[in-house]
Amino acid sequence: MRMVGEMSTQKVAVVTGSTRGIGRGIALRLARDGYTIVVNYRDAEDAAASALEEIRSIAPASIAVKSDVSTPEGAQTLIGRTIETFGGLDVLVNNVGPFLVKPLVDTKDHEWRETLDGNLGSAFYCIRTALPQMRARRQGNIINVGALNTDTLQVGVFEAPAYYAAKAGLMMLTRSLAHSEAPFNIRVNAVNPGFIETEEYAAYTEADKARWVEMIPSGTFGRPDDVAGAVSFLVSDNARYITGAVLHVHGGLFA
Repeated sequence: MRMVGEMSTQKVAVVTGSTRGIGRGIALRLARDGYTIVVNYRDAEDAAASALEEIRSIAPASIAVKSDVSTPEGAQTLIGRTIETFGGLDVLVNNVGPFLVKPLVDTKDHEWRETLDGNLGSAFYCIRTALPQMRARRQGNIINVGALNTDTLQVGVFEAPAYYAAKAGLMMLTRSLAHSEAPFNIRVNAVNPGFIETEEYAAYTEADKARWVEMIPSGTFGRPDDVAGAVSFLVSDNARYITGAVLHVHGGLFA
């Protein structure tokens, strides 16, 4: 265990909601890139154990931290445990966030709060907790995972107003922080996935899959590895002069 503030040659990446789907794909890619991973989960014990086992086969020092990052206390638990264990973190990927498809008029108060806290609040809490040590070390990368074209108004936004309001706020947070943190050598970027083959993909009807594929110019769904590759690039030295960017991973959909 390292003392808080002690420098380490080990590269550490925290990925929220990293037990499955896009989050797990990002965690595995960063592990292959040489990062030690901090897996985050709220209650999926079996999925967390499975993800950690796979990630440790690549990055043996990786750990899992159970915490609900949609709360300030949960974010403090995650980031605090990371700093206590490794002395700091180099990459923070804010991936977690519940999806809600419901007209605004039918959205309950608790659904609105859960959607905003899960998608936007979680990023705010984690970034606020991580920034002091990133600033002190004068280095860091923050990636916010948004959703399909959340910086524009497109079909689908009207079906999930709470979700897209939160993700649109996440894009503004990204750009604001890119400006304020650049003097500290901290880069902040966003990745917006389109239709990706995650665990939820199996639940789609064949009719829905066929309809959506017709909308995608590339003619295919993406994979978690596609999103992970974008994250890998943005946190690499190849992107050293990129901050405040929103990278779309959607096969040309609504481009």
